Amino acid sequence: MAIQHLDDEQIRTWTREQKDRWWLENVFRGEMAQLTMRSAVTGFFLGGVLAATALYIAGKTGITIGVGLTSVILAFAMYRIMNSMGFAQDFTILENNCTQSIATAAGYMVSPMIASLAAYMLVTGKVIDPLHMIAWMVVCSILGVLIAFPMKRRFINEEQLPFPEGRAAGVVLDALYTGAAAAGMYKAKLLAAAAVGAAAYQALISDGWMNVIQFKILRMHQWAGMKEPWVFHERIDTYFYEATGYVLRILGTDIKQLGLRLTLDVAMWGIGGLMGIAVATSVLLGAFINFVVLAPIMIQIGDIAPRIGPTGNTVPISRAEIVNQWSLWWGVTMMIVGSLVSLFGRPQMITSAFRNLLGGKKDKGDDVLKDIEFPIWISVVGIPIFSVLGAAVSHYFFGVPWLLAFISLPLIFVLTIICANSMALTSWTPTGSLSKITQFTMGAIDRTNPASNLIPAGMTAEIAANASNLLSDIKPGYMLGGKPRQQAWGHVIGIFSGALCCTPLFFLLFLPPDANGVRSTSTIVSEAFAMPAAIQWKGVAELIMKGLSALPYSAVVSMIVAAIAAAAIEVARIVTKGRFPLTAVSIGLGTVLPPESTLGMFIGALIFWIMGRRKKEGTPGHAFWVEGMEPICAGLISGAALVGIGNAIVNVLL
Repeated sequence: MAIQHLDDEQIRTWTREQKDRWWLENVFRGEMAQLTMRSAVTGFFLGGVLAATALYIAGKTGITIGVGLTSVILAFAMYRIMNSMGFAQDFTILENNCTQSIATAAGYMVSPMIASLAAYMLVTGKVIDPLHMIAWMVVCSILGVLIAFPMKRRFINEEQLPFPEGRAAGVVLDALYTGAAAAGMYKAKLLAAAAVGAAAYQALISDGWMNVIQFKILRMHQWAGMKEPWVFHERIDTYFYEATGYVLRILGTDIKQLGLRLTLDVAMWGIGGLMGIAVATSVLLGAFINFVVLAPIMIQIGDIAPRIGPTGNTVPISRAEIVNQWSLWWGVTMMIVGSLVSLFGRPQMITSAFRNLLGGKKDKGDDVLKDIEFPIWISVVGIPIFSVLGAAVSHYFFGVPWLLAFISLPLIFVLTIICANSMALTSWTPTGSLSKITQFTMGAIDRTNPASNLIPAGMTAEIAANASNLLSDIKPGYMLGGKPRQQAWGHVIGIFSGALCCTPLFFLLFLPPDANGVRSTSTIVSEAFAMPAAIQWKGVAELIMKGLSALPYSAVVSMIVAAIAAAAIEVARIVTKGRFPLTAVSIGLGTVLPPESTLGMFIGALIFWIMGRRKKEGTPGHAFWVEGMEPICAGLISGAALVGIGNAIVNVLL
């Protein structure tokens, strides 16, 4: 069944009251189940699991993956199978929509953990209390929900803005429940097969799982005389070095110190498939320039050198040292300048946000949706209350001065409106660039306290992301006739799901206790988890505190060159309307990611790009490589991530 919608002439000429009445009479499905107990429970647990995989991947790559379409396919398949077995009735289309709203909201809770909050701990050396982390994230997220709903009536009901990502979810849901169920089950099977394959491989490279299988289950240490479990080396170049003993160097530096390893990481293949060939190529280019060209030169001239650690021991040169001592500065400059030029190079996006919010045709009739819409009085009352709560948790938990906490709020609200409008038009949420505006503004007022700029900037990202995400989630509900207030409650359920599931996992993965039970921020960044997003935020905070004078001359020069290059690249993208193949933000990301990860992403993107060009539409190959790309990539990511998380838990228990 085709989704009903207004034509351009009706959108342009009708009042909002006319549009609301048309929607109520032609689209609204008031009697259909939506936020039921089972959809809430399914969304809560599904969102928690998918958010956990997103946290694992974000810690490795700095990229937060979307979980909306994955949750749609999984929920559809789960209840279709249970229905065929007689265990449960099939999900309604609106129950599934509500489940994906909950799951998507849970996934968005990952962002501050791997960015602003992790950066705060790296800069201050203080481990945040987990309850403080949960409270801060929940308060900021609910404030985003409260800000979103006054915009909903304007952006969705009246202006009928596209929200491409939300519209795609609505189209997929409509296809699954109105005749394309076979295609939905096919995608679910692809996701499951990819997840099982990735999980099996991840178990082979996991020391904890191999310990359990070989020693605890098979008892191989008793009958085979093994002292350590056999583990397949994920870094397959290890076998080459063991067999030959060769040491490959660039300008006298061992390439292993540069992080140039050949790693078989299927999760990175999945990430690359989702990001596409253009972005993956840009990330690989950034890694090549940094680790193959610039880092060996800087090591040779002494701007990157072994240093004395806090305990008096010598810290040798490694990929992490290269990033922290030198590469961070030009990489962060590329990302910041690129994102800001991209944002301000589209002034219509900023002006239209306030024109859409403040303009529009005045209603002359009754509010026909007053019993269906989210009551505006809740936002009117809730925004001041949660603003005070946000300032309070920022002050008491992180030491942000009261004055700065309150000063930052009006700026955050303005930036949230811009971010929501960007999501409405392009599905692009420029939270990174917008949060840097807050970070630099607060840093200019108080340079000495990193919390003064990191935490308000984190609030910008979290509030703007949740407001934009909620509006994008409501779009498919609006298309399919759902009740907006029930989706709002579902989003809040997702907020708690993500916070409660991911906060303990954050401490398990990134802050494991030592032999004495003490947690240290020194474990946040490791070989397993590069935490590039946190490093970027940390770099900006340190730049604000120390200024350029504390950096090596070569680092300052690299920042100037990077700023010019980033501006030129983004201007070229704007002039060519996105056809220019490189992105400055992605090149900058390549400087802080492990090169082995960037290569894995490129390989994944290249495979899907080549196969997508070779397979003709309507063929089984096209259904597999093109239409099945997202579920395959989601399966690779989730299978590897869940087993990787399990490995961390097993190691703690053992």
